[in-house]
Amino acid sequence: MKKKTFTEADITAEAVFFMQRRRILQALGIGSGTLMLPSAAQANFLSWFKGNGRPPAPMGEALTFSKPEKWQAALPLTPEDKIVGYNNFYEFGLDKADPAANAGRLTTTPWQLKVDGEVARPLTLSHDELTSRYPLEERIYRMRCVEAWSMIVPWVGFSLHRLLKDAAPTSRAKYVAFQTLFRPEEMPGQKDRFIGGGLTYPYVEGLRIDEAMHPLTLLAVGVYGKALPPQNGAPARLVVPWKYGFKGIKSIVSIRLQEARPPTTWQLSAPDEYGFYANVNPHVDHPRWSQATERVIGAGGILDVKRQPTLLFNGYADSVSPLYHGLNLQENF
Repeated sequence: MKKKTFTEADITAEAVFFMQRRRILQALGIGSGTLMLPSAAQANFLSWFKGNGRPPAPMGEALTFSKPEKWQAALPLTPEDKIVGYNNFYEFGLDKADPAANAGRLTTTPWQLKVDGEVARPLTLSHDELTSRYPLEERIYRMRCVEAWSMIVPWVGFSLHRLLKDAAPTSRAKYVAFQTLFRPEEMPGQKDRFIGGGLTYPYVEGLRIDEAMHPLTLLAVGVYGKALPPQNGAPARLVVPWKYGFKGIKSIVSIRLQEARPPTTWQLSAPDEYGFYANVNPHVDHPRWSQATERVIGAGGILDVKRQPTLLFNGYADSVSPLYHGLNLQENF
């Protein structure tokens, strides 16, 4: 039998892998009985986790954008193949390699993004209107996953506040709610609880209005100079660099401004583990692992493991800490 060559995309932190996968399987009622099936049945049952026989996700087209100096951080970029090949996007499977393997069938044209709710001027924009109405720029941001790994990503997009200001929020707009596309026929995790980790779909997220209006908050449409590939959240996703990655909702179809705090998918799933704020904080551990350090996803292979201290607010404290003046970050995690 030919030995498989593993890449870093096949590997996640050991403690996270065993604890998270066990919890998901138990929640779905998948136990040792499944693993005692004949090997052929096991292979069929687990096929979605490896993207067997599915077309690879297409690479995005080149974008036109500027490179403002203030957003060109002097940080070593994570290689492009790692950024597009190592993802969490449970709509396409639980393994890090699943989104790239299974997202090739996602249709992103035509696309409409609706902005409504507590606004004076509701908007409905196509993807072409988004990218032509708002000049694009490259921003090099740190990205920190709640699973204690990190990347440095060159996103392409524009400040979300520009879109929100065009919609003219009313005085009642205290929060911004986001929703991912719901299309089970193309996003198998939305149709099958085993593939999608038992989450309730469509995926939803939210920010306070002041967080959404902060200049760092980005509506990204590209990465590494090209349009986002499906596994990275095409055609438009949220990037909030001082928060854990699960706040970066992908494939957005709805942005709604509202008075009440919106529900968020991971908080609904496990409120003791995933809070609404999800600010990167080395002093507030996840119940099942430490957040004091992070594993850097770099150019090396699976044996080239580098860890570094986690920075408060992911290194953006000078800019965003005033947003949380007087807020207990231990309680409001």
